[in-house]
Amino acid sequence: MTASETQLTAAVRKSDGPLDEIVLKKLEDDKAQDIVVIDLKGKSSMADTMIVASGRSHRHVGAIADHVLRAIKEAGEGRARVEGLPHCDWVLIDAGDLIIHLFRPEVRAFYNIEKIWAVDASGHRAGAAG
Repeated sequence: MTASETQLTAAVRKSDGPLDEIVLKKLEDDKAQDIVVIDLKGKSSMADTMIVASGRSHRHVGAIADHVLRAIKEAGEGRARVEGLPHCDWVLIDAGDLIIHLFRPEVRAFYNIEKIWAVDASGHRAGAAG
């Protein structure tokens, strides 16, 4: 097991529920890059967990988003809402207590969402597949 796989496994174990685990597994399977899990409990009422990940291109981000949406639906959580799918620079998937942000690397660097939520203090960086 590589170091990034070990980190991702640690993030999965620290997730709050089966939907988190399903999404993290799907991101790993789809070769998402720089996966970060952010615990929002006590910080925001909008969700309990936020997952941020990158895809290599518009097409990769779109494919990851499509696969994650299918996995959420298959898990019985079909109420997920999605924004940004037509352009695939930044796709937001809102699955209730779980929010997933999928970015192209340049867009992610520009918005720097991890810094907004102080990931260095409360989140877990995982899966820096490259």
